[in-house]
This record gives sequence, structure tokens and C-alpha cells, in this order.
Amino acid sequence: MTGTQLMNDPTTNSPFSSPSSNSIQLHSAAMTSPVPPFSRATSVPSPQLPPALWPPLDFALGALSCCGACVFTNPLEVVKTRLQLQGELRARGSYRQHYRGVLQALWVVGRTDGLRGLQKGLSAGLMYQGLMNGVRLGFYSYCDTVGVTAAPGGSLMSGAVAGALGAFIASPAYLVKTHLQAQTVEAIAVGHQHNHQGVSSAFANIYRREGVVGLWRGVNGAVPRVMVGSAAQLATFSSAKEWVARLQWYSPNSWLVALTAACISGVAVTITMTPFDVISTRLYNQPVDERHRGRLYLGFSDCLVKVCRTEGLLGLYKGMGPVFFRLCPHTVLSMLFWDLMRQQAFQDIQKQS
Repeated sequence: MTGTQLMNDPTTNSPFSSPSSNSIQLHSAAMTSPVPPFSRATSVPSPQLPPALWPPLDFALGALSCCGACVFTNPLEVVKTRLQLQGELRARGSYRQHYRGVLQALWVVGRTDGLRGLQKGLSAGLMYQGLMNGVRLGFYSYCDTVGVTAAPGGSLMSGAVAGALGAFIASPAYLVKTHLQAQTVEAIAVGHQHNHQGVSSAFANIYRREGVVGLWRGVNGAVPRVMVGSAAQLATFSSAKEWVARLQWYSPNSWLVALTAACISGVAVTITMTPFDVISTRLYNQPVDERHRGRLYLGFSDCLVKVCRTEGLLGLYKGMGPVFFRLCPHTVLSMLFWDLMRQQAFQDIQKQS
């Protein structure tokens, strides 16, 4: 929760300006990627917006911004995956803990797998970010054009549906990313080890063994994960940013306003999304039998019941630390990268005209 295009909030040319500045539409990412802006009703006419970019270009910039953020936050994704698979379907205290927290897990992975081990699954992660964000932004833009977002709750529902559609289409990339990030040397291995040789090898192996349908195995956990994360992000970031600006802790145009709001929002998203994230990781990584059915879980509900029964409710919150520490920087970095690329695009258009 992963990556979200959070709101239509008044700002200056910087994505980190407070709500008292001029209006500009922003896209940002959460968890894994951006979802569409949250429109606010206001009795004061909004200032004139800058000229719109060509929609496909705008969507591409949104996708690229999250890909840029992914490069920096991928090590936390690796650690999150390992923590969520550790002690799978085993009672607390009945297994050896290789990973005991965010910093210790980063150290263990770096020491054992090397620095490259901290970027496992990066190419699949970039593929996922690009597909997810392009689909999400494109679908939401269509909803905005036909007036769906103008209805009460329309922006929130459109964002959730757009996120679900993006999660479904990009699911094969997330499946491969999970497999690659889970596999490591036997000494610190957790969960099932698929032993792929790389991204292309992973896609080929899954297709050869399970067919096209196998590439979408685990999608029933990914869709609710993204929908819940997107809804929580949309519901909290906008109000948190206004609240922080109203308290006047920082100067009006300080980037610390958005950073603080992202941290507050990150707490809400982490609490609501982590159980879905754990279930999604388990469904994606489980081995399959000769009939292409999961050996551990039959589906979302079965996974939820088994985790609670064997690992307790806290089992649903494994990897909560890296989920939070990834969400905040991923959100802020995505906003920054998107804004810089968008401003450059506007300058290029002005030079050509």
C-alpha cells in the first residue's frame, strides 16, 4: 500500500505546499502507486488551472514517478515479504526467527545476499508500478471526464475501482515480484522457494506449469488489498494535510506539511491494509499441486481463517513496520518526481509553442 493520487488540493508550484496556496492538481503514490485526485467541494471559485498535458503523457509521467520511487523503497518491499512469510501457518515461538525487525532484516539480507539482494524483484516491481499506475490514472481520468467523480462519494469509489482494475491487470508482475523477493539462500529462507533464475524465467516457468490462468493466481487477495489501501489513503491524506496546515507547525509553503500528512496517512493505511497485504503475499507465494490448486490455501477466506487460527490475529500484521516505513517515503518521492517531470513537460510545450 504499495502506491496514491491523493487529492485535488491547493498548492503552489511545489507538490509540498500548504492548502493556502494556488490550486494545482497533484498525483501521488501510496503502498505500491497513485490513485486519482480527491475533489473537494468549495464555495470559492478555484483559480484557473494550468494547461492540461496530453492525457497519455500525463499518465506515463504518473507511472514513471512511482517507478522512480520504487527504486528507493524496493529494499523495504523485500524485507516486508520475508517478514510476512516467516513462520507461515506455525504457532508463535515454534519456529526460528531469521528476521526480527526492519533494520535487523535489512542487515541480514544485505550481509547474506549482498547489496543486490536488497533489490531483488526490482524489475518486476517496476513493471508492476508502470502497469498499475497507467491503468489507474487512465480509468480515473475517464470517470472524471464523464462526471462520475462529481457525485457524492464518486471520487472515492472511482479511485477504489480504478485501483482494483489496475491491481487485476498488473497481478502477474506482482506474482513474479513476490516469488523473486522471497527466494534466498537456505540459511535465511522463509516461505516456499520457487527458485526462478530471473524475471523472464519466472514468467516462463509459471506459464509452462499453470498456463495463463496461473499468472493471475493470488489476484483475489491483491484486489481487496489495493481497494482498501486506496480508500484509506484518500480518506486520510487530504484531511491530515489541512489539519497540519491549520495548526501552523511549519511555514505555509514548507514540504514538511506534506511529509507530516503522509506519515499520519501512512499510519491509517498501514493499520487497514497490512492484513490484506499479508494474505496477498501468502496467496501469491504458496506452492501449487498437479491440478494447479494452492497447497496451503484455497482462497482469500481460507487464508484469513488459517492465519488467524494458527498464528493469531497478530499474524495478520507481520511486516507492519516495513509497510509503514515504505509508504511515507514512497508517497513523498512519487509526488516529487511526478511534479518535477510534469513541470519539465510544461516547459517543453511552452518552448515549442
